[in-house]
Amino acid sequence: MAEKPNAYLVDDAIFDRHEPLGYHPERPERLAAGRAAVAHAAATWTHVEAREADSADLERVHDARFVEALERLRGRTGMIDPDTYVSTQSVDAARRAAGGAVAMVDGMMKTGAMGVALLRPPGHHACPDHAMGFCLLNNVAIAAAHARANGAKRVAIVDYDVHHGNGTQEMFYRDPSVLYVSLHQYPFYPGTGAADETGEGEGEGYTVNVPLMAGGGDAVYRAAFDRIVMPVLEEYAPDLILVSAGFDAAARDPLAEMTLSANGYGYMTQKLGEQARRSAGGRIALVLEGGYDLVALETGLDESMHALFEGRTYDIANESASSDVERAAAVARKRWKIG
Repeated sequence: MAEKPNAYLVDDAIFDRHEPLGYHPERPERLAAGRAAVAHAAATWTHVEAREADSADLERVHDARFVEALERLRGRTGMIDPDTYVSTQSVDAARRAAGGAVAMVDGMMKTGAMGVALLRPPGHHACPDHAMGFCLLNNVAIAAAHARANGAKRVAIVDYDVHHGNGTQEMFYRDPSVLYVSLHQYPFYPGTGAADETGEGEGEGYTVNVPLMAGGGDAVYRAAFDRIVMPVLEEYAPDLILVSAGFDAAARDPLAEMTLSANGYGYMTQKLGEQARRSAGGRIALVLEGGYDLVALETGLDESMHALFEGRTYDIANESASSDVERAAAVARKRWKIG
């Protein structure tokens, strides 16, 4: 039997204590599903202590006034907006989640190991100056900015959550040292992520959006990866890949209308893992975002880890005639070598 690869794991009991007052789709049970997948993953885990992120970590991407305002919510319970809640330990959980992502990146940059971060609350909607969309702090953006501040030259964030990561996009919209690639249902919450949102100034072209109509499944996502995502990553040659791993594009998910299977997630992660080995010394991490059907979350993460740790491959048809993909490719072609 092949030796299990080494990988970092971020998980902490405090993430369970971000608790809604009543039913909410972003609930602690999501971590039980993630942990069930991790329990039988073919990896030798190094557990990362989820230390609290300090202000320097947060203020690389968040405004200081927002960090201070969030701090004042420690110990409180209520709604920040109609979607986003805090309970008495939510701010503690959010700062530990962000700090855990930072600590994981530190380890990955030193060793080349892969990583999985089971974080709550999720992060990719959190903007520089406000929380939204179930998210308090932008975990993946904080981790990417930390990596850049500590020697990484080119970081790629690939976001396959069903919702566009508007916060992550905003944080790096003018920054060519962080490539942001998002595949998402469109039009849909939060309303951003059109194909012509490509960055500004020096960052022009380094935001790559692939908006997809409702109903897209494995074949459409494969076409997007084959036509756009992988050619862009190959040319960019990142030295670290962070995946905003949302499992809410799954057919079972109650909040969206895409139809990905677990194998579809496996295929995407397989391709990203191959790129990580080519250009990033194997440095790739799955950072949990959305996913609100527990079965879909568990099975999607399970297949993604099979792809990373065992090199499992997936036989998925390619929807070569996808008009969504072709429209996004036409925009991306202005900056990237896309056939």
